[in-house]
Amino acid sequence: MTSENHGTEKADSALVMSPTESTSQAAPFSPSTSKPTQELPDELIQAGWSKCWSKRENRPYYFNRFTNQSLWEMPVLGQHDVISDPLGLNAAPASGEAMSDAGLGNGQRKRPPLEDAQAGPNSFKRPKVEIPVTPTTPTVPISPSTPGVKPWVNTTDDKQGQTSVPAPGPFTPHLSGLSSVYMTCLNWSLCFRVYWDLDIQTNAVIRERAPADHLPPHPEIELQRAQLTTKLRQHYHELCSQREGIEPPRESFNRWLLERKVVDKGLDPLLPSECDPVISPSMFREIMNDIPIRLSRIKYKEEARKLLFKYAEAAKKMIDSRNATPDSRKVVKWNVEDTMNWLRRDHSASKEDYMDRLEHLRKQCGPHVASVAKDSVEGICSKIYHISAEYVRRIRQAHLTLLRECNISVDGTESKAVQDRLVYCYPARLSIPSPPQPRVELHFENDVACLRYKGEMVKVNRGHFSKLELLYRYSCIDDPRFEKFLSRVWCLIERYQVMFGSGVNEGSGLQGALPVPIFEALNKQFGVTFECFASPLNCYFKQFCSAFPDIDGFFGSRGPFLSFSPASGSFEANPPFCEELMDTMVKHFEDLLEHSSEPLSFIVFVPEWRDPPTPALTRMEASRFRRHQMIVPAFEHEYRSGSQHICKREEIYYKSVHGTAVIFLQNNAGFSKWEPTTERIQEFLAAYKISGRSLPSPGPPSTSTGDKDSKPVQEHLAKSQDNSSPVDKTAPDTTNI
Repeated sequence: MTSENHGTEKADSALVMSPTESTSQAAPFSPSTSKPTQELPDELIQAGWSKCWSKRENRPYYFNRFTNQSLWEMPVLGQHDVISDPLGLNAAPASGEAMSDAGLGNGQRKRPPLEDAQAGPNSFKRPKVEIPVTPTTPTVPISPSTPGVKPWVNTTDDKQGQTSVPAPGPFTPHLSGLSSVYMTCLNWSLCFRVYWDLDIQTNAVIRERAPADHLPPHPEIELQRAQLTTKLRQHYHELCSQREGIEPPRESFNRWLLERKVVDKGLDPLLPSECDPVISPSMFREIMNDIPIRLSRIKYKEEARKLLFKYAEAAKKMIDSRNATPDSRKVVKWNVEDTMNWLRRDHSASKEDYMDRLEHLRKQCGPHVASVAKDSVEGICSKIYHISAEYVRRIRQAHLTLLRECNISVDGTESKAVQDRLVYCYPARLSIPSPPQPRVELHFENDVACLRYKGEMVKVNRGHFSKLELLYRYSCIDDPRFEKFLSRVWCLIERYQVMFGSGVNEGSGLQGALPVPIFEALNKQFGVTFECFASPLNCYFKQFCSAFPDIDGFFGSRGPFLSFSPASGSFEANPPFCEELMDTMVKHFEDLLEHSSEPLSFIVFVPEWRDPPTPALTRMEASRFRRHQMIVPAFEHEYRSGSQHICKREEIYYKSVHGTAVIFLQNNAGFSKWEPTTERIQEFLAAYKISGRSLPSPGPPSTSTGDKDSKPVQEHLAKSQDNSSPVDKTAPDTTNI
């Protein structure tokens, strides 16, 4: 059976470097690509014209993204009256068609023959693009995502009469197979240049790797996973409320998913099922921090007084209702009674007095309260984990049943041998063929694309929908006719929507991205072409690592970063702010830098948490690979929301409430090539002076005037400190690295 997956062994044969016996060769480069043949003359394309397909009329038409004009026939510049004839039905025919249409009445046009009548339920109509093929295979590595070449077919192995998979054609933002009346293409074309740059080729080089054995995505399975994950969140809420009388700590379930995936050896891409230890340190720590009550930020004196009273009352109630030791009961009751007497006696205390008293009470009562709550909280963590493992078993069983019904064997899939050779990084591939996909409905509501499957609707703004289409063109090699595109987009958005949660702005902070000017500066000054933690929805480059290789691989993901081992390249790392994940990330960085002699550089963005300091930040500051470090102060820089694909325009950027530490980790070769010199650092810091709120947004417009509390960016944005040794400032020290 022909494998209909992300790719095959032959599919990636064109990605290969020329064999190298030593690491002393020059850095790889991408060859020039053949230019695709355009369907329209250059002057029409420059004027904004492009060829589209009308689903209603089942015929091609021409659309101008600058003027929103629509014509049935190929336009002739300067010969069309938009006011009197909006659709160009009475426009003069092209010279080549004048004779053939002479017998038709005024305003009539001969309907062209249907092309590609056989199409799947999720397919899009695409203009045909002829790609000239280079006669010989290059001997240097090529980027697998380079448009205009056939990266998945080795031309030296092509057989006569073999049908080749067409390479992605030139992308136009409005080619979605739908009527153009919904579009404001000029605005979207501006947004594409602002929020991502998919033309930047990668400099990340890896060892060739075999396709992964993940089960291919399917909307039916994704719907079941979403329902069970939502149910698991409800179980977590109920356990916290019933056992501890508190609301679940905000984002704690999301951080639990991230922390569990660091150690999970299970088979589900989202839910954990094989973890050691069973008790999650992240979930346990966050619940304990909210016992006996959650401490919120205080602005006024009366709020501080109420918070102190509530804490004292909750501590006494917990120690009375639990199996505490006599000494613990005595200490807690004495301190609570003393606090109550102080509250009745002192009415002139300030906010600071109340907060000092609260801190004293926490130090005295906290250890005793934690000791009586420990078993109960461990029970919550254990129960959530075991429920998750049971849900994973159900999902896996349903997925295998679906594949068997489609005559797709999982156990019989043989892992294909790969050669030990260097290649440019390429999207994650699956070894198991993809089953037929069900129909997913698509419609547009103003500037939002709505995809529906069995009553479950997901939404994404039009700009990001077109971005997903382009990433799919670059990365997917088993679906050249886009027959599975809509179902895979639905699965992708549903997966991230479930991971985010259903609360207001929940999860968006864990998927926040750097502002565009920062990415531009990183690429220009330090050669960064790769994001270590991103998603198809928030990536800036088309090469990135993400959490879900089974679905994200179709849109360019190289898989999870903790299982990604580059030999060289320049990388940006802005991980989700989960302590266990960040600590494991730093260990992975140091291991890669230790074993590579090729240029390798990681520019890491982590929160400056000092009370207490995070293990990741402490480890990087003590690392011998650290070349430079700077601190960007809180409230003086911005992040892009993880919900940028659906949120309103004024909600895309938000001020960071904590400082951000920017740390350069480089080996000797990486330091020589991308040294953080004073000039480069100054150019990089200048990018923080550009506020993202002044940039156009791919989100739908809103009547709101924006954040009233936002302040202009300060002139002095970052404190920079050079942590290089004197030897590092002149040349890399080979004795130290």
